[in-house]
Amino acid sequence: MCSSDLRLHWCLDVQFNEDQSTVRTGFAANNFAIVRHIVMNLLRLNTSRKGSIKTKRMLAATSDKFRAELLGVMT
Repeated sequence: MCSSDLRLHWCLDVQFNEDQSTVRTGFAANNFAIVRHIVMNLLRLNTSRKGSIKTKRMLAATSDKFRAELLGVMT
């Protein structure tokens, strides 16, 4: 693994507790990994608000407006 792979794995584990995931059947684990990567990239690319990934995740979970902004939905 190169350093960028390790950094991504560390970020996913810390932010999403990926190592503790119990999703193991069928393609579910791969599908959730893809969704986590997409979410991580959307949160990192968003510059409209300052804050940590954790803060942006909580804001996206509680604010429809911010979630729409992250997803690029025009309201």
